[in-house]
Amino acid sequence: MNKNIRRRPAISTRPKSKLRFPDLDHSKAAVLDSLRSSESKRGYRHAIDEFVRWYCSEPRLSFNRVVVTRYRIFLENRGLAAGTINGRLAAVRRLAYEAADAGRLSPELDASIRRVKGVKKLGVRLGNWLTAEEARRFWQTPDPNTLKGKRDRAILAVLLGCGLRRRELADLEFAHLQQREEHWAIVDLVGKGGHIRTVPMPEWVKTTVDRWILAADLRAGRLFRCVCRAGKCWGEGVTERVVWHVVKQYATQLGLSALAPHDLRRYAECRIMPNRVT
Repeated sequence: MNKNIRRRPAISTRPKSKLRFPDLDHSKAAVLDSLRSSESKRGYRHAIDEFVRWYCSEPRLSFNRVVVTRYRIFLENRGLAAGTINGRLAAVRRLAYEAADAGRLSPELDASIRRVKGVKKLGVRLGNWLTAEEARRFWQTPDPNTLKGKRDRAILAVLLGCGLRRRELADLEFAHLQQREEHWAIVDLVGKGGHIRTVPMPEWVKTTVDRWILAADLRAGRLFRCVCRAGKCWGEGVTERVVWHVVKQYATQLGLSALAPHDLRRYAECRIMPNRVT
């Protein structure tokens, strides 16, 4: 037997303690694949990308509890709200869990990372609240004599009267509008996390939407479409970004620059707007 034959070194299967970019990218893909909601995917993707940029910006000894704690301090120094920081940390914990599940990170490090505490919330963040008069002036700001103005009025009316999210409004179709017991409603609406619900539609909202549908000559498909500069309807629908710009455009005109689409959802929950067109 030849004693000079060299044996191959045994390949180590020991999980890593320091993750490189390919490992983080693989774990990120696993996190996103485990989520069903498009809103959750967007939020987790942004949070993980921000953590990866910070993590790879300088050499680090290990992806462990100390590093994640330093990242939490980094977020606190940026002046972010407690809810925002806790959301970013939840994404990092999920990243560590997927890395450990794939054998790229030791279970001990994963457990230590999951023990990193979030930021304590002090009080309740109120956000931006509209009065009934402000809400009425807001959705009546778009020009009712133009096609774009009719569409924007309908978008603002649905956000204020029905409390839909941007994605839910962009996905709204004619089939969702049904009459139940002599009242109009948005039926079988698939929302965040795949939850299905029915939302009542006030009469003034339905009247505003009908004016847009009649002017745009729509009969099927998505309820809201793009409007070009020539004042013509085109495309198969609108995106969340379009809804965002519609809200910000008219909020700025009224001096409510801090108003966001989710603030209209908050207003709809309190049901201040009267159930009539004024």
